[in-house]
Amino acid sequence: MDMSPNLNPHACSLKQLHCSHSKLGKGRGIEGGRDTSRTTKIIRNSSQNAPSFPRVMGHEGVGVVESIGEDVTEVEEGDLVIPAYIAECKNCENCMSDKTNLCLKYPLSYNGLMLDGTSRMSIGGRTAYHAFSCSTWSEYMVINVNFALKIDPRTPLPDASFHSCGFSTGYGAAWKEAKVEKGSTVAVFGLGAVGLGAINGAKSQGATKIIGIDKNPRKEAKGRAFGMTDFINPDESDKSIAELVKDLTSGIGVDYSFECTGVPLLINQAIEASKLGAGKNIQIGAGENLSVNINFIGLMLGRTLKGSIFGGLKGKSDLPIIYEKCRNREIQLDELLTHEVELEDAGKAFELLQQPDCVKVLIKI
Repeated sequence: MDMSPNLNPHACSLKQLHCSHSKLGKGRGIEGGRDTSRTTKIIRNSSQNAPSFPRVMGHEGVGVVESIGEDVTEVEEGDLVIPAYIAECKNCENCMSDKTNLCLKYPLSYNGLMLDGTSRMSIGGRTAYHAFSCSTWSEYMVINVNFALKIDPRTPLPDASFHSCGFSTGYGAAWKEAKVEKGSTVAVFGLGAVGLGAINGAKSQGATKIIGIDKNPRKEAKGRAFGMTDFINPDESDKSIAELVKDLTSGIGVDYSFECTGVPLLINQAIEASKLGAGKNIQIGAGENLSVNINFIGLMLGRTLKGSIFGGLKGKSDLPIIYEKCRNREIQLDELLTHEVELEDAGKAFELLQQPDCVKVLIKI
């Protein structure tokens, strides 16, 4: 999937891709399905990843291991795996800490290359660049084994692909990043897959009031299905979102805010909607702006703002726990999948993301 710098939906085109076989520490997977996210759109539209094109998009997916490098022992041919764009070596300072999920030995990459500084893909002899540590919008991909997680082969493919970012990111933000406490109050800004995951994670942690904020009225039913207790549509009031949140919390705001859109205005509203002196704000959404203006007075009044990648989840330690919850039906993902397209129609996925009833689009290969 070649992404052109032209920012219209037709900039996404199907190309014949050469994907080289495994080197040491690599596994090549046959992909069974992958889904789109707004993160993919951000990467596509952003100038921070240079060179950006041609780039094979997708960081969410699920596939079967076709072949492995000679030193790979964690997975075998035929295993069902998902890409986890955050690695976990379990030995570095960060992996041994409960403060972060960002591995120092196998760091998150934005430059479109694998950790050895090479790309394993080309289009017509021209280097094609990866999306993070993988590129799932392809029939084949090469991935460092440290970014792959073996899963139960009985797992439904749509559920598996949703766990490699989206829903798990939001769920982890409430569970691992914020460590939401029982009886607390929560506000979630943006009810896409990440926001719905944050709602469900807050519910699992025992939050008693979970406020969902979205200007799409169709998202109210989705939010309630995952545990939301109150819904705010900003378009239905002249008040600010922060004021509306405080109206639902006896005027004091929430204990935790989760901002899942990356929209600068909403980042500040999320801060203002949290409690003075104690409000915790988790920034999950990745916006198209590389920098935003923050009202620092809101932070100086005792609130905190923390960025989050993959919801603070460690792939090998935490994702299996979420998978087990799904297997036991403690977490039900049926409400997430709203659209499916074939790989040759992947360009339509960006259009579908703009539809009011869209949550996740599954690209079938």
